[in-house]
Amino acid sequence: MSTPKQRIAELREQIRYHNYRYFVLDDPEISDAEYDRLLRELKELEEAHPELVTPDSPTQTVGSLLYETTFEAVPHPTRMYSLGNAFGPEDIQDFEASINRALGSAEPREYVLEYKIDGLSVNLIYRNGLLRRGLTRGDGAVGEDITPNLLTIADIPRELPEPLSLEVRGEIYLPIQAFLDLNARLEEEGAAPFKNPRNAAAGSLRQKDPRVSASRGLRGLFYGVGRPETFGVATQRDLLEKLGQLGFSVEPHYRVVRGVEGVQEGYRAMLAQRRKLPFEADGVTVKLNNLALWSELGYTAKTPRFAIAYKFPAEEKPTRVVNVVFQVGRTGRVTPVAELEPISLDGSTVSRVTLHNESFVQELGLRIGDTVLVHKSGGVIPEVLRVITEAPRGHTPVEWPRHCPECQSELVLSGKIHLCPNPLCPAKAFESIRHFASRRAMDIQGLGEKLIEQLLGAGLVRDAADLYRLRKEDLTALERMAEKSAQNLLNQIESSKSRGLERLLFALGIPQVGEATARALARRFGHLDKILSATVEELDAVPDIAEVTAQAIHNALAKPEMRRFIERLRAAGVSFEARERQKSNALEGLTFVLTGELSRPRDEVARELEALGAKVSGSVSKKTSYVVAGPGAGSKRAKAQELGIPILDESGLAALLQEKTLMD
Repeated sequence: MSTPKQRIAELREQIRYHNYRYFVLDDPEISDAEYDRLLRELKELEEAHPELVTPDSPTQTVGSLLYETTFEAVPHPTRMYSLGNAFGPEDIQDFEASINRALGSAEPREYVLEYKIDGLSVNLIYRNGLLRRGLTRGDGAVGEDITPNLLTIADIPRELPEPLSLEVRGEIYLPIQAFLDLNARLEEEGAAPFKNPRNAAAGSLRQKDPRVSASRGLRGLFYGVGRPETFGVATQRDLLEKLGQLGFSVEPHYRVVRGVEGVQEGYRAMLAQRRKLPFEADGVTVKLNNLALWSELGYTAKTPRFAIAYKFPAEEKPTRVVNVVFQVGRTGRVTPVAELEPISLDGSTVSRVTLHNESFVQELGLRIGDTVLVHKSGGVIPEVLRVITEAPRGHTPVEWPRHCPECQSELVLSGKIHLCPNPLCPAKAFESIRHFASRRAMDIQGLGEKLIEQLLGAGLVRDAADLYRLRKEDLTALERMAEKSAQNLLNQIESSKSRGLERLLFALGIPQVGEATARALARRFGHLDKILSATVEELDAVPDIAEVTAQAIHNALAKPEMRRFIERLRAAGVSFEARERQKSNALEGLTFVLTGELSRPRDEVARELEALGAKVSGSVSKKTSYVVAGPGAGSKRAKAQELGIPILDESGLAALLQEKTLMD
């Protein structure tokens, strides 16, 4: 039993470690609830023993008011997209060529170039000129409500000079000098400093006490609105000017250029000025200036077709490979990882990098002790570019293990991938449980990596289904697991039973089933049993699921071990029902495009159509069945008329739905 002084020291060490994981690495090991529990316990101990309070304690450095709530998930009225990336002149040429193909004419286009600020994307929702909500981008469809923290930023007006209802998109960032000042203050207080301004901004905005956010010196720059076609301007340049007139800070270095050569010239000039900026920028955004063309070009599932991010060159540095280790993932895949002499690369320390597979290692000709050139692929993921043969070579070859490094089972080769076939391999179990409990899957808050290791080590669980058999006495027998913490975890596990089919499908770790595919399957079939009995053809009929994906899903669900796992979940009371399911196949095979100002948010209308089996697209083509057009519809309506595609107003859509649902 530790003394209060020892426990306080332990808690401070844990909290500082998790601050580092969350704010610096952007890779938390524990949930917000578990972090709050640690902080509450520390606060209670310090209140009981005031003589042990020190100025560098986490309770003293973030203020006395601790907010108990987590951030609310709120749908964006209009979806937010991320930009595709360009890394060289050829990519920009391809970008303009794709625009010209889509528009049916070949000509140099006019673009607006803006610095791509390395911060946190937000969406500000105004109603009648008043700021109602401020959301993070999240997954583009749903963001976190961080309104109180955003209200502390001077660049965000609470009230507009005009009674407008709109969404304003922008980037919240920490100026470089503010970042340096913050780190100096943290180091003086004995806390871990942030590695780069982006993580510092993200961490500052997600504080539960808005006063902490206010103390960090956050700024904002704004570049767009949710529905540009309704904003009363014709170009992106005009849009930026209008935002400035409304009181928003806009990126002051933007420029208008023409054609690929204009983009290249502007990009080079902006790159040359990059290090003189007061903020971090990782590239230049290239946007068509003509907003009418935005509506005509539309979006892919993830990105707009009218804009791209032209990234700045990634930093490349040499370092030495000191060892190669092998990691086992939840599917049993064995991946080599190079341990490096640490280097600072693009604002963060890199000491480990994946080597993908045996073929990649062979192609590099890598030996332990070699000097390699490392960069960040896409500016994010560390990657070995090549072995520097001019440097002294290593002498130790990389030997691929014949047996699993975790359970010693003999590995099997599947194409270029080495797999551990043991279904009870502890490494596979650990990764699969971590995935199952993750936030986007079953969201079991409080079940962090260390606790999963404890549960596996004590033999309390073999896989995720065993979580539902845990008892309070099992948990309290674990080291540092108090009775209250045990009950909180059991409550989270119980709550996870009702997350719904969409989350469950993602949690199962089925090959090629991400969140979007899980959502499509859940809406179409409504219950896991129907998916289990579905044929490959029936799975293939789900919109946006290809035949190869359908076959992979069918094969994975047919495996005896997967069936046994699912039956154990059923026995535990996990819900197999979809929360939001497809109501019917009334609109099966029909593709709709929504444009103009509708009486309801377009995302809401889209969900209603998808629930009836339709596909909703962002662009008009020969495959489009109907265009639903409200006031202000422009190029999409014109293109539909040109192609002879039926155009409906909202009353016409209602009549069509009534007709189709009656027929169904």
